[in-house]
Amino acid sequence: MTRARPIGISLAVMLATIAAGLAVRFAPLGLPPFIVKYGGSTLWAVMIYWLLSTLLPLRRIIPITLGAGALATGVEFLKLYRSPPLDAFRHTLPGIILLGRYFSVWDILAYWLAIFVAALLDAQILRAHKPQASS
Repeated sequence: MTRARPIGISLAVMLATIAAGLAVRFAPLGLPPFIVKYGGSTLWAVMIYWLLSTLLPLRRIIPITLGAGALATGVEFLKLYRSPPLDAFRHTLPGIILLGRYFSVWDILAYWLAIFVAALLDAQILRAHKPQASS
């Protein structure tokens, strides 16, 4: 039997991930550029995982993981498509946060690694909230 993810925990983890990603990218924390670049990218991918797991609480971890990875990869490949309206959006703050501006194979690798870690954390959350069998 598939268990639903606890919605409160899912929302809390998703919001914490968003806050951490924005802080890593935009707060003057004095972090090395590598951490700012890939920390923001990995947290963006983790947010995609938590968004899907929150919207689809009865889905198993593997489909959520594959869906998040495919979505993140698709958004990365979208950076290769150019159109004036899309490029204009990419230069706004929401566009930078949601889509990014430049294609990178390294980002795709970072996304998949981050999503895998999020899936491991999700498995721990599900195990910790396993219903107790009645005796």
